[in-house]
Amino acid sequence: TQEYEKEYADHQKKLIDLRREAKLGGNFFVEPEAKLLFVVRIVGIIKLSPKPRKVLQLLRLKQLHNGVFLKVNKPILQMLKLVQPYVTYGYPSLKTVRALLYKRGYGKVTKQR
Repeated sequence: TQEYEKEYADHQKKLIDLRREAKLGGNFFVEPEAKLLFVVRIVGIIKLSPKPRKVLQLLRLKQLHNGVFLKVNKPILQMLKLVQPYVTYGYPSLKTVRALLYKRGYGKVTKQR
């Protein structure tokens, strides 16, 4: 885990250096795309059409107030467009991810908790 923390810290320092360099040169710095999404279901099952219902199942959002971490890729973003009225989502920071996993998270190995 210390290797990952060191790698993350190095990455953060590199981003800060790039921002400063761009500011000194009078340029703009484009932030890198996030790799992780956190999605929470905010609407229940009543009067839900079949297609959004199936997409919510695929995203593992079977109950109200369930949340999942998802990788950011094109198919996931397309699915989120379909279920946008029923979910809320965002890009979590490392601190938020760590807090959520320590408080509520669990890992699965061979489909067992």
